[in-house]
Amino acid sequence: MAKSRPTIMKRQRELARAEKRRDKAARQNVKKPDASDRPEDADDDYDPDIAHIVPGPQPLPWADELEDEEDEENDD
Repeated sequence: MAKSRPTIMKRQRELARAEKRRDKAARQNVKKPDASDRPEDADDDYDPDIAHIVPGPQPLPWADELEDEEDEENDD
């Protein structure tokens, strides 16, 4: 039976791993858009879904119901 050569096998694994790293780095570089490629007029701060929201304390959604209950109690 022939002995396996761990040093050769290890070297092959290392080469395969290095090649895989190079391929991955090349794919990532292709995917990444440059900052200079972005249009200048793109406004990232504007979101139409939250454009009407004002920061700070918000009115209570059930405040009308509480006022109605207080008015009914005061009428008695």
